[in-house]
Amino acid sequence: MPLKVSYRKVSLPFIHPFTISKGTKTHQPTFLVCLEFMGHKGYGEAPAIAYYNITVDKMETDLLQKKRFIEQFAFSDPERYWHYLHHLLPQNPFLVCAIDMAAWDLYAKMKRKSLMEIWKLSPENIPLTDYTIGIDSAENMIAKMQQIPWPIYKVKVGDSPEDIERVAAIRKANKKAVIRVDANGGWSLDEAVEKIHQLKALNVELVEEPLAKDNFEGMKMLFSKSELPLIADESCVIETDIAICSEYFHGVNIKLTKCSGITPARRMIAEAKKRGMKVMLGCMNESSVGTAALVQLAALVNYLDADGPLLLAEDIATGLQFENGKINIPAAPGLGMAITEPELFI
Repeated sequence: MPLKVSYRKVSLPFIHPFTISKGTKTHQPTFLVCLEFMGHKGYGEAPAIAYYNITVDKMETDLLQKKRFIEQFAFSDPERYWHYLHHLLPQNPFLVCAIDMAAWDLYAKMKRKSLMEIWKLSPENIPLTDYTIGIDSAENMIAKMQQIPWPIYKVKVGDSPEDIERVAAIRKANKKAVIRVDANGGWSLDEAVEKIHQLKALNVELVEEPLAKDNFEGMKMLFSKSELPLIADESCVIETDIAICSEYFHGVNIKLTKCSGITPARRMIAEAKKRGMKVMLGCMNESSVGTAALVQLAALVNYLDADGPLLLAEDIATGLQFENGKINIPAAPGLGMAITEPELFI
C-alpha cells in the first residue's frame, strides 16, 4: 500500500498584531500536510515566514510537482524518509519540515506510542514555555502581559531608543517573572553593548539574536564582553551552523521549520549540547500541530519557546493544554494532537 499525501493551506489570525524588528503581521499563513499509510494518518505543519522567502504557495507548488515521488517512497522509518526528502526538495526546507513532522506522527501512531515514549523522554523534564510580547507601546505591552499572567516572557525589541524603556516598564509591572529579550538581529554592536548592560540591571535572563545574522565580526566582539547569555536564532538555521555559532554565542534557538524538521533538530540538539551550548526550542507561530511536534523534543533542551497557539485567535488542532507555562500533552500515539476538520485536506 503506497503513501498518500494531501495538504491544506490556512491563514490564522493573531489575537494582537504581531510586531518584531522585521515588521508586523496580523495573520500567520501556514501549510499543513497529511501522510496516510496502512490506515494511519500523520500530520505536519510549516508556517510561511517572509524573511526566509518561502511562501505557502511555494510549498504547494513544490509538493504538487514532486507528489508522485513523495508518495512512492517505501516508508519504514522517518529518518530514512527525511534524507530522501532532503535531496528531493533541496530548496524548500519548510516543506520538508511539514512532511517530516507528518512522517514522525505517522510512525509513532503505527507503533501506538508517542514520540516521547519511543525516545524514552519524560514529560516531567519539559521546561516551561515563555509567552511572547510583540513590539508595541510600553502601555500596550504591559496590557498584553497582564492579559496572560505567565512565569516567563519573551519581549521583542528592535532598533529603537525605546527598547530599554519598554523592558523597564514591563519589569516594573512584574518584578517576579523571568524576562528574555529578542532583538531579531535589530541592533548595531554599540547598541547591543549598551543595551545589554542596561538589561542586565533589569534582571533579564538572556538576549536572542542581538546583531544581524551575518555580522560575525561584531558577534565576536560582543561575545567576549556580553554581560548576558547570547542565543543564536537567525544565525543558526541548519546543522552546520551549530559549529559556527559555538564561537559567537552561548546557545542556539533550534526551530523545526527553519532546520527542515524533527529529524535534523534532534541531531542539532545533540551537537549543541556536545559543544557545551545551551539549547532553546523555538516556534514560528505554529498552530497546535507544529507546537505538538516541538514539544515532543522539549525534554532535551534548556529553554522552550512554544507559545504559538497562545498568540493565535484560531487553531486547527486540539489536544495541547497550556497552564502557567506548562504544556500538557495527551498520552496519545503520535504527536498527541487531533486535527479539526481533516476532511478539508486535498
